Amino acid sequence: MNHESIIEITVTLTDAQAWQFAQFLKRACFSDYRSHATSEAAAYHMLDAGEHIRRALADRGYAPR
Repeated sequence: MNHESIIEITVTLTDAQAWQFAQFLKRACFSDYRSHATSEAAAYHMLDAGEHIRRALADRGYAPR
């Protein structure tokens, strides 16, 4: 994607899904994203997006320690 635009997404999860996805995002590291990305730059974009979602879950009380 050559241009940046801001989008807002809404998703409905069960309590268990939200908790488990927050757990996954807590444990995901750059190498996890890199192994599924087409480039290092894409991996950093994926990591950044994951962090935004992790923070949104934390704001709703899903912040595993």
